[in-house]
Amino acid sequence: MRLLVIIIMGSPGSGKGTQAELLAEKFNLYHFETSEIIERNLAAAEKGDFIKIGGKKYFLSEEKKLREKGKWMNPPLIAFWVNNKIKALSKEKKGIVFSGSPKTLYEAKKVIPLLKKLYGISNIKIILIEQKQEVSIWRNSHRRICELMRHSILYTKETAKLKKCPFDGSKLVFREDSDPKVIKSKLKEFKERTLPLIDYFKKERLKVKKVNGEQSVAAVFQNIFKALND
Repeated sequence: MRLLVIIIMGSPGSGKGTQAELLAEKFNLYHFETSEIIERNLAAAEKGDFIKIGGKKYFLSEEKKLREKGKWMNPPLIAFWVNNKIKALSKEKKGIVFSGSPKTLYEAKKVIPLLKKLYGISNIKIILIEQKQEVSIWRNSHRRICELMRHSILYTKETAKLKKCPFDGSKLVFREDSDPKVIKSKLKEFKERTLPLIDYFKKERLKVKKVNGEQSVAAVFQNIFKALND
C-alpha cells in the first residue's frame, strides 16, 4: 500500500494546521502537528526534567521559556520528538501530513532522510503556503483553538462570536503565542531559519509547490489538491 507524506510549510497563521486537517481527512493521513507534541511534552514536564541528546542535556523548563517568548526551541530536542513519532507511525502503516515541521535546517537533515527511508522519496510532497507579513500578524492575533482537541478556528464573520468549538463543543481560547510581539518574533525566525529549507529540499530532489495563502480556506485547499496531483 502506498503511504503518502505531505509537508505543509508556511509562516505563522498561514493556515497550515487547517489545511493539514482537511488533507488528513481527504487522504486518511495522520495529522502530525508538531506544536501539539511540543505542548504536551512541556505540559507534562516537572521541575528539573531534561532530555539528553548527543551528550547534552535539554532542560524542558528552559525550552518552555523560549517558546513563551516567541523564540524557537532547540532543534535537537524537536527532531528527537518528531523522529520518534515518525517511526511509530511507520510501524502502524500510517501516512502523514505535517503542519509546521521541519522548521529548521537541522531538523530537516534529521527528518527527511528518515522519511525517505521509511516512505520513499516519490511519496513525499511539499507545499509552501505564502502570505504577506501583515496578514500573518492579523490572523495570528485573532485565531483561537479549543481546549479539548486544540482544533484551530480561523477568525471570520461566521466564527467571530463563537464561544465553543464546532467540532467537539469545548471552550475556545486564544493560543499562548497570539501576542503581536511574539508573532513578529516568530515571523523573523521563520524567514531566517525555515525558508532556507527550500534550497535543501531541492538538493534532496524534493519538489516544493507554492500556493497563495491569502484566499479562503476552500480555495487554498483546492489549490493544494491541484498541486499534489500535478
